[in-house]
Amino acid sequence: MSKRFIVTGGAGFIGNNIVAELNNRGFEDIIVIDELNHEEKQTNLNSVKFTEYLDKVAFRSMMNDGKISPVETVFHLGACSSTTETDEAFLTDNNFNYTRELCEWSVANGARFIYASSAATYGDGSSGYSDDDKLTPSLKPLNLYGESKQMFDMWALENKFSDKIAGLKYFNVFGPHEDHKEDMRSVINKAYKQILANGELNLFKSYEPEYEDGKQERDFVFVKDAVNVTLFFHDNPTVSGIFNCGTGIARTWLDLANSVFSAMDLDPKINFIEMPLEIRDKYQYHTQADITKLRNAGYTREFTSLEEGARQYVQDYLSKKA
Repeated sequence: MSKRFIVTGGAGFIGNNIVAELNNRGFEDIIVIDELNHEEKQTNLNSVKFTEYLDKVAFRSMMNDGKISPVETVFHLGACSSTTETDEAFLTDNNFNYTRELCEWSVANGARFIYASSAATYGDGSSGYSDDDKLTPSLKPLNLYGESKQMFDMWALENKFSDKIAGLKYFNVFGPHEDHKEDMRSVINKAYKQILANGELNLFKSYEPEYEDGKQERDFVFVKDAVNVTLFFHDNPTVSGIFNCGTGIARTWLDLANSVFSAMDLDPKINFIEMPLEIRDKYQYHTQADITKLRNAGYTREFTSLEEGARQYVQDYLSKKA
């Protein structure tokens, strides 16, 4: 029997890249679940091969009514990823209830369930960035989005599902097919367009004395690596749990800016601007994935450097869309 997959968020960012990689492996029997609420999502779908598309609302109803045939693996990447979303009821239903229903359906139907958690669960980082299950209950996300992801991680741990499924805490992922994310696009995407328009880039000032302007840090992950990590858990179905998906290396916003200017063959011109008051008390000054657990699970591939990822993204994708 040929392999069949479900990819929620398959018209979105990481999900669309997963569908593309499944295609590269020769798989096309894929059910894509999403909401086509942005023209770029349709563009993303046009770039991949699949057998069926279902609207998220219709799919959820059919799943709960037992009208979806079993598949080999469910890649659940569909969620509201806005860190500024304020509708708690919506996030609880969309990011927690929906994920729980799909998880229970997958396990009951013998499908591998791989889902997107988030580095947003780590909050201000004061508890560190270890994905050790013993530390998960102590995490305090800074926004409702992070709380909705934390809610499912805790449910999976408390109900003993985490030993059957795989969750990935994606750090700052960037790369092709994120154009529909608008304000939630990666800074590389935004920087390229800003530099193209104005020849210069604005970065937020620092309001913490231990970090100079532009020296705030993030763990930037090229989407090709995020896909490789995700598919590792499909290829190794006995490896389960909640894992960080990051490079394990923190880089500064200045590193990112210089990488984009270099990829565009331009001299850097950077301005530091005031950070909006509404996000200052929720701003992360440092993120860095602890990938010990991932390495111990058997993932051995090296991660793409920020400079090389930015070069590929700018030269092979963004410049061709401009």
